[in-house]
Amino acid sequence: MLHFKDLQLLQDKESLAGIPSGKVLVNTINAFSFNTARRDAAFRDALLHGDYLIPDGASVVKVCQWLGLPGAPRERIAGWDLFDHEMNKLNQRGGKVLFMGSSIDVLTRIKARAIVEYPNVEVDTYSPPYKPVFSDEDNAAIVSYINQSNPDLLWIGMTAPKQEKWAYEHWQELDIHCHCGTIGAVFDFFAGTARRAPLWWQQHGLEWLYRLKCEPRRMWRRYIIGNTQFICYALMEKIGF
Repeated sequence: MLHFKDLQLLQDKESLAGIPSGKVLVNTINAFSFNTARRDAAFRDALLHGDYLIPDGASVVKVCQWLGLPGAPRERIAGWDLFDHEMNKLNQRGGKVLFMGSSIDVLTRIKARAIVEYPNVEVDTYSPPYKPVFSDEDNAAIVSYINQSNPDLLWIGMTAPKQEKWAYEHWQELDIHCHCGTIGAVFDFFAGTARRAPLWWQQHGLEWLYRLKCEPRRMWRRYIIGNTQFICYALMEKIGF
């Protein structure tokens, strides 16, 4: 069972600069992933045992503050903030980035844009098989490709909770010495295959409402039912239930 008090979150965007170099796994959490981790023990372990966890959801920030938790985050840190910080840092010194996940079409779009915006970064991509569960052969092939690529920065994008569980399960097999972030939605944002909410919606913690407005049939269960569950979990923790 996951509780808000279990979360050790980065406090603000400036904290991203304090992540040390080397092999580091960075995950994100929002209301949807919190709800999922409540019933998925493997996902919970992946989130709690990564190296860093960032609050990619205004609701997570507000609840932690409302509960008065020690070290509660001061602001939301979106997956895009992590991506932007790490890519600019790599571009300054030069190096190689590997995008693992998503479709060939999305990865092709990512590579085309990244080459222009980050000219000092070599871009490598890998599109895994599109299936709910990877076979042992699939996993071995993915691990082998990542190790042979030997990137200076690794992004994994297969949507939550699949991406976090995969990275955590195979972390010891990855012979890398770089930061690794699980940022599925950012792949589509950067590729232009999905539109991120306008700045006003972001600044007011309403990206979820914008997505619901744009895709009501697909998102209503996640946000209407899911957000209600999330509030209930916060209330239960507040009263010590």
